[in-house]
Amino acid sequence: MLPPNGSRGSVRPWFRALLPALIGLLIVTAWSVTARADKANAPIPAATLALMAARGTHAASPIVLRAYKKESEIELWKRNAAGRYVPIKTYPICRWSGQLGPKTKSGDRQTPEGFYTVAKSQMNPNSRYYLSFDIGYPNTYDRAHGYTGSAVMVHGICSSMGCFAMTDAVAGELFSIAREAFAGGQSAFQFQSFPFRMTAANMARYRTDPNIAFWRQLKEGSDRFEATGEEPVVGVSGGRYVFAPSSDPAKEAAFVELHRAENGRIAALVEEGAAAVRTTYSDGGQHAFWAARIRQGFPVGDISRPEALAYAGQDVVLIAARHRPPPPPPVPEAVWTAWIGPWNGTGSPSLGRRIAEFVPSSETASVRLREPLTTRYAQSWPSLARAAIEDRLPPPEGDAPQPLIEKVAQR
Repeated sequence: MLPPNGSRGSVRPWFRALLPALIGLLIVTAWSVTARADKANAPIPAATLALMAARGTHAASPIVLRAYKKESEIELWKRNAAGRYVPIKTYPICRWSGQLGPKTKSGDRQTPEGFYTVAKSQMNPNSRYYLSFDIGYPNTYDRAHGYTGSAVMVHGICSSMGCFAMTDAVAGELFSIAREAFAGGQSAFQFQSFPFRMTAANMARYRTDPNIAFWRQLKEGSDRFEATGEEPVVGVSGGRYVFAPSSDPAKEAAFVELHRAENGRIAALVEEGAAAVRTTYSDGGQHAFWAARIRQGFPVGDISRPEALAYAGQDVVLIAARHRPPPPPPVPEAVWTAWIGPWNGTGSPSLGRRIAEFVPSSETASVRLREPLTTRYAQSWPSLARAAIEDRLPPPEGDAPQPLIEKVAQR
């Protein structure tokens, strides 16, 4: 309330004292808004644009991001002019939390696994962790299993409570790449999150893990993406991930062949005695690149539970490897024909060269009695039996062996 008109001038000293603070607040607010706008609109680095151009794609093309927890990496894939997604760049993850396996409830510190969708509305330029986007957890699969939680992000700095923490610079680059893909017309992009690279060797290695049935579903989606080069169309049926077949028969056939071959490789590795392990973490992991940079004093912001990283990725062997010698390689034709012997001019190798004193059974003389059995069994058998009892039976003698060619012809 203003003082009476006669004392109106007494307000001025009070206003003068407050004015600098008000001006300072306005400047800080304006600077903050400008800074947020600047980082959210930062261009894609020229080196990354060059990588895109080298793979036949550009900034406005659609994207797919693929995360691998054990390897602590996120891959950027972009669709090229031929309509196929191709790998562009791999980014090291500075921090993820929890264990290998899906996120199931709020507060479990688990980084999710599965197939997620990121729409433009999930981009957050005002994140307190520099820049971020929400990956879309929980998805339809997670909700079908009653999993809870929210706000699982890819963001800056190096602190995670279930998120993919990338450091500010990497988070900024990913943000700009996604922003340009949206500007190019992509309505949403797919974020694929895996426990590890979905190779046959890893599937055999983790075959006794409690999550292996779930990981086989992820493997199917991963194989489909790599075989077809298309973003898999993902659904959920009966509590399982399901994937629509490709509209291109040739691409669908490529997936079927790849998936069949991968399952064959897994079975072969298990049969050969590959070890089975389970990898345990104190609380998530970190890419070795960032671990080395942090030791050198590189700033990455706050690091969540740095003491836990010293115990990351401990492999517990559940089934020891069985070392079986590999089968001998096939003998070249030139070698085995030399072993058998020279050609005898008849179109087939000679069988004349053999181990000493060895005689094939087909060339052994048949043994016959001197006195052959007659057609009347009742007359011949009693006399032969009596002669054998009285030790009057003459010794057998061999007939002359038949020529080999005749024996073969009689078979």
